[in-house]
Amino acid sequence: MMALVTTTATSSKWLQNYLKSFDWDSFVHLIASRFVTLLFLTLLFVVINWIGKFILRRSFRRYLKPSAEGSNRLQTISMLTMNIFHYTILFFWIYAILSTLGVPVGTLVAGAGIFSLALGLGAQGFVSDLVTGISILLEQQFDVGDTVKIGLIEGTVSAIGLRTTQVTSADGTVNFIPNRNITIVSNRSRNDMHATVNIPIASTTPVEKFPAIIQATNDRLIPEHPSIIGDPTVMGVVTLPTGELVYQIIIVAKSGSQFQLQATFLTAYLKAIREANITLPTHTAVPTK
Repeated sequence: MMALVTTTATSSKWLQNYLKSFDWDSFVHLIASRFVTLLFLTLLFVVINWIGKFILRRSFRRYLKPSAEGSNRLQTISMLTMNIFHYTILFFWIYAILSTLGVPVGTLVAGAGIFSLALGLGAQGFVSDLVTGISILLEQQFDVGDTVKIGLIEGTVSAIGLRTTQVTSADGTVNFIPNRNITIVSNRSRNDMHATVNIPIASTTPVEKFPAIIQATNDRLIPEHPSIIGDPTVMGVVTLPTGELVYQIIIVAKSGSQFQLQATFLTAYLKAIREANITLPTHTAVPTK
């Protein structure tokens, strides 16, 4: 018991002597100088980041005009360049902070085998996203503003980043898709699209009256829709894979306008047929995309 008390007293005395001999002025000066250095580095990189992005935006702004041909392509390159610049600045800022704190970043990463392995495994997804994003850009699979279908997601490409691609659905939902998950892309903005209009009919429907009704409707509506290319093609009576009997008309239109044209012309056809006192089946017709 006496030995324990003696040891405790000795430790307490040693701690007191250490605290008295500790150079508090140097310690406070070191903390203050490191804090000032870290604050200066952070402000410096914030300024560099702001100036760099300002220069990039000004460089691309003169070319990013909605009416200019290839503006979607330039917007894609602009956003990707901004992403690369942002991550580059972030990397050097982290490296500068760790170096200021005295952390031997290069030696630590090179010497810690397990850490390097874990880092490599964790970065596989990021590298895959990056490589896929660059491939999408080089192969021109899609650009910002294109209407696409990626897997089960349909919508308009709103952004292409190093890690993810953002697709905005028709209802406004923003979908963030990792680039490595993009395997099959259906781009609906590159070629002229077909608006297929299916009018439901029965075996007793007087389809011989349809051509005149459809032609009159087309003559009235086509001048109102400059996105239509050429004259609509009347396919006539067609059996759908579901077994439904329809009278089919195909309208070739500029990309992005096919769905509105499909609904507009189907409504007009049905109204004109009804005004001609022709009875159609009561089941609902679903336009084919």
